[in-house]
Amino acid sequence: MSFLAGLNDAQRRAVDHHEGPLLLVAGAGSGKTRALTHRIAHLIGEHGADPSQILAVTFTNKAAREMKERLELLLAQRLAQSQFGQPWSTLPPVEQRQLRTRIYREVTKELWIGTFHALFARMLRYDIDKFKDKEGLTWTKQFSIYDEADAQSLVKEIVTQELQLDPKRFEPKKVRWAISNAKNQGWFPDQLAAQVDGQRGKLTVETYRRYRKALAANNALDFDDLLLLPVQLLQQNEQIRRYWHNRFRHVLVDEYQDTNRTQYELIKLLVTDGREPETFEDWQGRSVFVVGDADQSIYSFRAADFTILMGFQDDFGDKASDDSTRTMVKLEENYRSTSTILEAANALIANNTERIDKVLRATRGEGELITLTRCDDEIAEAEAVVHRMRMLEAAHPEFRWGDVAVLYRTNAQSRAIEESLVRWRIPYIVVGGLRFYDRREIKDVLAYLRLLVNPADTVSLLRVINVPKRGIGKTTLQRLADAANQLGIPLWDVVSDAEAVRSLGGRSAKGLLQFCELINDLQCSSQDQIPSEMIQQVMEKSGYISELITEATDEAEERRRNLQELVNAALQYQEENEESNLEGFLASAALASDADSKDTAADRVTLMTLHSSKGLEFPLVFLVGMEQGLFPSYRSLDDQSSLEEERRLCYVGMTRAKERLFLSHASERRLWGGMRQPAVPSLFLAELPEGLVQGDLPQIGGVALRRERRLDRLTRVDRADNQRIKVGGVSGAPSNAVRRRQAGPAPGKAWVVGDRVVHSSFGEGEITHTFGSGEKVSIAVKFAGMGPKILDPRLAPIEPLD
Repeated sequence: MSFLAGLNDAQRRAVDHHEGPLLLVAGAGSGKTRALTHRIAHLIGEHGADPSQILAVTFTNKAAREMKERLELLLAQRLAQSQFGQPWSTLPPVEQRQLRTRIYREVTKELWIGTFHALFARMLRYDIDKFKDKEGLTWTKQFSIYDEADAQSLVKEIVTQELQLDPKRFEPKKVRWAISNAKNQGWFPDQLAAQVDGQRGKLTVETYRRYRKALAANNALDFDDLLLLPVQLLQQNEQIRRYWHNRFRHVLVDEYQDTNRTQYELIKLLVTDGREPETFEDWQGRSVFVVGDADQSIYSFRAADFTILMGFQDDFGDKASDDSTRTMVKLEENYRSTSTILEAANALIANNTERIDKVLRATRGEGELITLTRCDDEIAEAEAVVHRMRMLEAAHPEFRWGDVAVLYRTNAQSRAIEESLVRWRIPYIVVGGLRFYDRREIKDVLAYLRLLVNPADTVSLLRVINVPKRGIGKTTLQRLADAANQLGIPLWDVVSDAEAVRSLGGRSAKGLLQFCELINDLQCSSQDQIPSEMIQQVMEKSGYISELITEATDEAEERRRNLQELVNAALQYQEENEESNLEGFLASAALASDADSKDTAADRVTLMTLHSSKGLEFPLVFLVGMEQGLFPSYRSLDDQSSLEEERRLCYVGMTRAKERLFLSHASERRLWGGMRQPAVPSLFLAELPEGLVQGDLPQIGGVALRRERRLDRLTRVDRADNQRIKVGGVSGAPSNAVRRRQAGPAPGKAWVVGDRVVHSSFGEGEITHTFGSGEKVSIAVKFAGMGPKILDPRLAPIEPLD
């Protein structure tokens, strides 16, 4: 069995390459995961690569699991032919399981496949004690990993309690973001100090300095540290860098367009042993293989930098043209969407300038036209979307609610859609709600487990010391914490000292001693217990479960079910990791992301933001809110780079659709603050080829969406005082005089950037942008004292100033 069989020419070239650098430009739905897994199998099966010398970076933990499963199946299928002389599908289940178990033990167990954070957290478990911090801070290999909630809580404590600052003027959340941004830039407090000025900047640096000390005191790292510390460690310690460089001879990186500068530095250090990529030539038995698509780079707010992908050819490659290069392959055959959807997506993204040229080609049929719906407002839009779903369900017996996704630019847009779905009793799920691992009961039990592994973790200790309630007061805890701070030791060292507790604990002493006995008992059990059993013990011995049972409410029962699901998560971890331990499970739980928990398998309509939809696909996709200022956003209108990212986001949304794509926009929308404002179609709609889009003016609830009705409403709501406009003393629809005043400049003239206009409510303003042309033109106007307003000049109460 050849691992090249069944691949197209471009995939085959990517898989067969085994030495040196290679960039795989993989368009949406072009089979990049297939190319990645076949490449790893080919390296092992045909080139004799040692599985332990392969490092594969994925964007999510879920993608890592799927890649391992595909790889196991590929190698087991080949083993079936060589060992039994017959196809895998003909073997009985018991022999199939035996082969997969063998592949796991000999191959996948040795591979390093996971996210950047998971892989480099694993590396730190080996070497963090060798890290030389500039401020003398130290960590042990039993470090905890703080999630974003833990990190924000720690920053808030420093801001409000240590620095005694007003959290309204010096917002902890913004300070935490500034610290995270500094770490993503590779800056420590001294380097951040050189980049900021003023009192606020100095306070941010001081908070950052104290935050790092607090993390070290808790023997904890945040997510940013899992990348920043390995970079520093590899840069400062040649022996460790050389070891990992020699260890990983084949490095593969998926979603390369979403890497940030710190991640890029890690890849360079591993691949070139600290040398500049363009000077590195020792490629014998070694490769770096990156997969990505600049057209799908949508995470700049997370510090992702798609220019890293754009610069691969200059860094590692042969710098040749696309036609003659040997270090870049393009996957342009799409196996997901119809040709109509792909042609429209290609036309849209071609308007971007910062990209690697490629054109997706469909391997499927033409498909139906894209449907565009224009609605009165967001309520009518929601009803139109749901009405379309119900029509499709009635017309197609095979229709499933789980085939449908509704994508939007911001979470706030889901409200109207949800209300309509509820009204028609259609099942749905909103992706991006409260993360499983962020639920209170889950964090409580995980805090118990973290404390067992890392007693220095004061954040976890304080979370559970009185959960369930043990009569331990805040005043007592503060006395114990003050004592620990004065002695310079972890809080646990004081709490676990019986004499100290009796001296400082007062009436809380009994509860404190019982708590210490519980933790000591659980620590003894944790030495030889698997994670799922330890979770059960924590829930039972702590009294957590019995308290929920006693409470006997629906909420308590829901929390109890969530805790059982945590046990299931531990069981799954144990199945996937033969040498499973509590430390490993905690790392897995801490690094679980929203992307790993996207439940789209159930028969429910999926509602999610466009950002959340990356990596998914659905037969039917509704892309709502296609309006200027909403999508693309107001913030992007004056910045070409931001506008191109918004266009990439639209491209990602469109290419999620396999069979049908529905686009919609509203003529007005209630925005923040409750005001209704006129809305004009997104400029992205004007960039779609007319022949691929069919317009649709539906009737919802038996009422036509008539232009006259919309004119009347827009005229009324546009008044600042919300009073009804009266024309010639009569309230109601606008008169011909009003229509003439709103018609625009004199015949034969067009709206031009720089023109001055006057609005009946907003006063005088200046045109800053125009969109479209002729009768379809829309304009953006900057009025004094407010942000830009995007208006349809045929409808808005404006007229030019001479």
